[in-house]
Amino acid sequence: MTALERDDIQGNVLRGYGFPFARYAFARVRPDGADAARGWLARQADPVTTEAEWSGKPLHARNVAISYAGLQALRIPGWLAATFPEEFRCGMAARADRLGDAGDGAPERWDDGLRAGDIHVLASIAARTEDGVARECERVREEMAASGLEPGHVQPAEQPSDRREHFGFTDGFGQPSIAGVARHGVPGQGIPVRRRPWHRFRAGIVPSRTDRKLAWRAVRPGEFVLGYEDEDGGPPPAPAPPLHRNGTFMVWRKLRQDVAGFRRFVADAADETGIDPGLVAAKVLGRWPDGSPLVLRPAYGDARLGNDRERVNDFAYGGDTAGAACPRGAHIRRANPRDALRAGGGRLTARHRILRRGMPYGPPLDEGVEDDGVDRGLVFVSFQASIERQFEIVQARWLNDGDAFGLARTPDPVAGAVGDGGARVAFGGCPPHYATAMRAFVTPRGGEYLFVPGIAALRAFATL
Repeated sequence: MTALERDDIQGNVLRGYGFPFARYAFARVRPDGADAARGWLARQADPVTTEAEWSGKPLHARNVAISYAGLQALRIPGWLAATFPEEFRCGMAARADRLGDAGDGAPERWDDGLRAGDIHVLASIAARTEDGVARECERVREEMAASGLEPGHVQPAEQPSDRREHFGFTDGFGQPSIAGVARHGVPGQGIPVRRRPWHRFRAGIVPSRTDRKLAWRAVRPGEFVLGYEDEDGGPPPAPAPPLHRNGTFMVWRKLRQDVAGFRRFVADAADETGIDPGLVAAKVLGRWPDGSPLVLRPAYGDARLGNDRERVNDFAYGGDTAGAACPRGAHIRRANPRDALRAGGGRLTARHRILRRGMPYGPPLDEGVEDDGVDRGLVFVSFQASIERQFEIVQARWLNDGDAFGLARTPDPVAGAVGDGGARVAFGGCPPHYATAMRAFVTPRGGEYLFVPGIAALRAFATL
């Protein structure tokens, strides 16, 4: 496999930074600023952080991305712009029907500065401290304003030290292990492969179910970065040179979380089903708040397992086809089915993996507080070689529609598009217990599809 050109790939793609603070600074190209803005992008080749190894962790990191509307505003050649994939050229708002962005989450109701056409360029800043990220963000905005760009919306985000998101669950599990990146394989972060104990076959012993352990292999890098072999055996479709190599596509979404509504649903479902509220919440998500997966700990949480990087993701769903341990409709089971799909198993799932690099925004809602009206949620960021094949499949086919899991058209109430009929949640048991969520607990508030160029591609903007 071709070695990854890490010094030509922007950072935070293949490996997360792990900084606790971030700012996402958006800008538009001024009508008379195309030449200056292209020059600014070319100059970002030096300050932008890459995937190259660090001698020491820096105080802050910078990365840049461009929307299709931005490429047009930059006046790149039309033939070059036309080589980008259709979904990227359409933009996120135009794909609202496919994504299920309707009602309160419809594009016309998105936040000011995060609607269709508002986003041309995104500068992502991450840092060790809140003061540090604020200073660096202001410096970047001043550069933009002096270089043909009109700075716009700034979205702050912060990762709590316990890595809990606003619903109270530890987040960040299940990231794909990428061939050529991981120093060593982490069980559960790649593609599940059934491993048979051949020495027992030779002895004439038929292996039991417990003998059939899982092995894992890393996902090929072309699933996430342009120019490398993907799971189909060739490089993924890419724009024409000079933008064809070491780039990726970013999905950026601001997702508001209805924490009070989620808590009310859990309490009501517990009353309706007779199941403990903590177990109800775990069955909706698929993990306990401490991160331990239901499929391994169906009756209780296990903080030691949740904090054990080598074990916390070492599982699949093949032995739980009925969803007795982890419901088939649980959020993490739908977002990453592993071997749970009725056709194709792990091989099919491998073609739809994404790299998540998001962060929560807004303050947590204290326990016992009904709803303080404060905006809080998740800045969802994902990287993938194909927005349509990866992100949109996960959102439209797995989260919005339960057919792949034998759940008819039932959406995921955590991150799916819940319509007027609600989302019927199954909690297992014999006979099974059910509750219905009448609305989604996550609502889109803005976003865009963006292109993250490689470093050489950034330099090329000076002469496009």
